[in-house]
Amino acid sequence: MKISSGTIRLIIPAASLALLLAAVFYMQPRAMSYTGLNLLFNLAVPIALATVAQMLIMAVNDLDLSMGTFVSFCACVAATFLQSSPAIGVLILLGAIAAYAAIGVVIHIRELPSIVVTLGMSFVWGGLAVLILPSPGGEAPGWTRWLMTSRPPFVPMAIVASVVIAVVTHFLIMRSSVGVLIRGVGGNVRSVERAGWSVIRIRAGTYALAGFFAVLSGIALVGLTTSADANIALRYTLLSIAGVILGGGEFVGGKVSPIGAVIGALTLTLAGSFLSFMRISPDWQIGAQGAILIVVLALRLFLNRLEKREKSR
Repeated sequence: MKISSGTIRLIIPAASLALLLAAVFYMQPRAMSYTGLNLLFNLAVPIALATVAQMLIMAVNDLDLSMGTFVSFCACVAATFLQSSPAIGVLILLGAIAAYAAIGVVIHIRELPSIVVTLGMSFVWGGLAVLILPSPGGEAPGWTRWLMTSRPPFVPMAIVASVVIAVVTHFLIMRSSVGVLIRGVGGNVRSVERAGWSVIRIRAGTYALAGFFAVLSGIALVGLTTSADANIALRYTLLSIAGVILGGGEFVGGKVSPIGAVIGALTLTLAGSFLSFMRISPDWQIGAQGAILIVVLALRLFLNRLEKREKSR
């Protein structure tokens, strides 16, 4: 029985999540409960949203090194302006999304490396975050706190929200005409141009959509932590890239998997939460997440080679 590369992109991250979850339940049987799952996946939603945002950027063959600082900036806005002056807060966040779209246009028109541009923007977003919130503080808007801490029956909110994010982004990227154009720009930009579509508009829209998901990530993070600071989500840059790759995405060719990306984010969240639960140093948490990524990538490479051998026969 032949297994397609698309199926492999889903099987491997799902299997890695299942194996890690089984190991958690074996070592800590008490985690096999509503409260235990809620603790393990507590930060899954903001990480999943940031991973989806990064996935959109990678779908057009770019890479965003400002994701962590941008989410931190949005969190600072949510904990200050969105709390005290909602209208001003919404305008600031809309302006940030528009700025993201402009970045995508500049990168395309000037043919600049996205890594360099987004790395420079990381300092801009970080500086703005410090200006808004010089020291840790602020307060989460009541509705964000209520939404992120609500307790639906049977399954924790983090898992329910992650499933919703995966389904929505799957239909958006893999089933809609918009998603076809986004992946087309990443896979074969000349074909998109020949079909009469504006690559600039598509890239601008993709960056704006990524900015929107990153804004949601910052708001969700504040809803969980109840406050913010300028460095609250710095790790999200590497976590979002790792989540996309872990979920079956690739750096080139517009090859992404929305469901796999969310599963990858859940896997990284579970690894970090479990090690925190075991009172292990955060330094080891980063190492464990990196080890999981290396193992999964090695397995994916092995299966891809097997698939190529089967095709060559």
